[in-house]
Amino acid sequence: MTAVDTLPPSDGRPELLVLRAIKLGDLLVAVPALHALRRAFPDHRITLATTAWLAPVVELVPVDVHLAQHGLDHPIGVPAGAVDVAVNLHGAGPESSDLVAALGARRVIGHADPSNGFAGPEWPDAVHERERWARLLEWHGIPADPDDVGIARPAAPPAVAGAAVVHVGAFHGARHWPTDRFAEVVRGLRERGLDVVLTGGADDVERAAAVAQAAGLAPEAVLADRLALQEFAGVIAAARLVVTVDTGAAHLASAYGIPSVVVFGPAPPEAWGPPASGPHVVLTDASVRRGDVFADDPDPALLAIGPEDVLAAVDRLGVVAAGDAPERPAEAVTGPTAGR
Repeated sequence: MTAVDTLPPSDGRPELLVLRAIKLGDLLVAVPALHALRRAFPDHRITLATTAWLAPVVELVPVDVHLAQHGLDHPIGVPAGAVDVAVNLHGAGPESSDLVAALGARRVIGHADPSNGFAGPEWPDAVHERERWARLLEWHGIPADPDDVGIARPAAPPAVAGAAVVHVGAFHGARHWPTDRFAEVVRGLRERGLDVVLTGGADDVERAAAVAQAAGLAPEAVLADRLALQEFAGVIAAARLVVTVDTGAAHLASAYGIPSVVVFGPAPPEAWGPPASGPHVVLTDASVRRGDVFADDPDPALLAIGPEDVLAAVDRLGVVAAGDAPERPAEAVTGPTAGR
C-alpha cells in the first residue's frame, strides 16, 4: 500500500477517516480499534491518516487507504465534507481535534472536546493504550476488544524463519540496554540451541555489530538496517522468540503471537505492555524508573534488568530450538517481573 498525499477519488462507499499520525508501536496499539471500526462500518472505505514511512505495515492492518500525515502541523489531505465518519485515535488535544473538526464529518468519534462541540468520554489517565482506544469506541457504541491485536502476515517468504530475534535498537538512549548484556543473552540463547539474528534500524548498526562481535555471531546474522519494514515484520512473524526493549518489535511480536521477552525502561508496561493473554514476559523495575522517554542515557528501570533475568524469562516461556518443540505449546506467561 502506497501512502498518498490526498484522498483518492471516491469508489462509491462512504468515507471513514482515522487519525493516528505517530510511530510503529503507536500504530500497532491502535489495531484493536481498527478491527472494531472495520466490523462496525463494513460498507465504508476506511482511510488511515498516519506517517508515510509506515506504509509497509499499514498494508497489513484492516484499512483501505493510507493517507500520509506527518504529524499535526498541516491539514489532513481531504476536501471538507468528503468524510462521513471521522475518528480521532491520535489524542484529545486541540491540535488533533481541530484537524478532525476541519473535515466537517457527519459523525465524529473521539474524546470530549467542548470547543469543537464533540461529545465523548473524558481522556483517561493511567490506562493501557489499547484499552484507551477500545473504551473510546465502546463509549460511542462500538464493541471493541483491546486484545484483538493481530495483523496480516506479509505475503513474501521471510528472510529468516525459526530464529530467536534479538532487537537491539530503540529511538532514544533511554531505551538502550547495554550491548554487553545483549551479547550475554545471545550467548545464552545459542547455548539453548537457538539460532539468533540481530535486528535494528539504520542507527543501530554499530550496536548490532558490537553485540555480534562480543557474542561470536557471524556477520550474516546481523540484519540491522538490512530489512525493509515489511521484511522486518515477516522475520518477527516467523520467529521462535523475540527479545527486545519496549519498541515496535515488541508490538509486532504481540501482533503475531510470538513468544517475547520485553525489557521496559522509561515507559510503564501497564500502558504499553503486551496482552496478558499472550506468551510474553515483561521485565522492569518500576521502583527506580525515571520515566524520561527522551533521555540520552538508559533509564534505571532498564538497567535493573540483567541478562540472567532475560534468560530465566526465556526458560519460563519454554522456548526451545527448532525440532525440539514439545507436543503441546508451553503455557503462556505474562506480567511485570521485577529485576534484581
